[in-house]
Amino acid sequence: MKKKGFFSREFIVLTLGLIFSILFVGSIYRYYVWPIAEDIEIASRVEASQNPDQPIVANRSVVMILKDMEQMFCLMLMLWACIIISYKFLRIYGERSVTGFQFLRITKGERILPDEALAHYKELGNEVSRNGRLRDKILPDVILSALHRFDSTRSIQDASHAVQQRTEMAYDQLESELSLVRYIAWAIPSVGFIGTVRGIGEALALADEAIRGDISGVTAALGLAFNSTLIALLLSIVLMFFVHLLQSKQEKLLIDLEEFATKRIIGLMKTPENEDSPITYS
Repeated sequence: MKKKGFFSREFIVLTLGLIFSILFVGSIYRYYVWPIAEDIEIASRVEASQNPDQPIVANRSVVMILKDMEQMFCLMLMLWACIIISYKFLRIYGERSVTGFQFLRITKGERILPDEALAHYKELGNEVSRNGRLRDKILPDVILSALHRFDSTRSIQDASHAVQQRTEMAYDQLESELSLVRYIAWAIPSVGFIGTVRGIGEALALADEAIRGDISGVTAALGLAFNSTLIALLLSIVLMFFVHLLQSKQEKLLIDLEEFATKRIIGLMKTPENEDSPITYS
């Protein structure tokens, strides 16, 4: 079972990912987005003053769409979520990498008897505690659960049920760990809607200027309102795609691990009642 706590590996990844996202996106805005946006706005005002009769056309460059605070916060959250998702994909790869390990030291044709299950359990438990590659992985826990149940009940069916129970627990654990990513996927559109409300509020506050003929402030405020929602919804769509992709990979992983344990461990178990049962190999 994976250890939890304030200083667990996952907590460190979450914390460092958040700090990196804030610093990275903040630096891009400070040194690139905001200076270029300011230059574009200055150039637009100069052009408007030189050609007062020409209609003002809003600049729709990427920088101008991204320049407001709400878009910056959305990008920070998106990068943080991508870091978390990337870490979870690496964990899936790590879980699959241990399937090539020889968990039980038995030869081909040898069976796992109830009287030997405890010895196999202790041997594998010691190997897991020594080998950092196996530590905190799902598959060794599944196999240990099956051996422990087989030793306790001397029933292959109960051992198989233990494999199913442990994989279901792993599924619930992985699902609970996705709650933060799902929250971020919800928070990004919410931040965009905050920008929408702020922009509409600023536009209403500048209604008097628009009545007098100066609509530049109103158009800028409405640009904030619509740009923030646009960016937030686009990021949310992309993020939810990766969330669903990660969830499908996790489900496929647990199915494969359960099948592996069933074939490689449960299939080798033998009780006095089924001594002549066939041996199953993958």
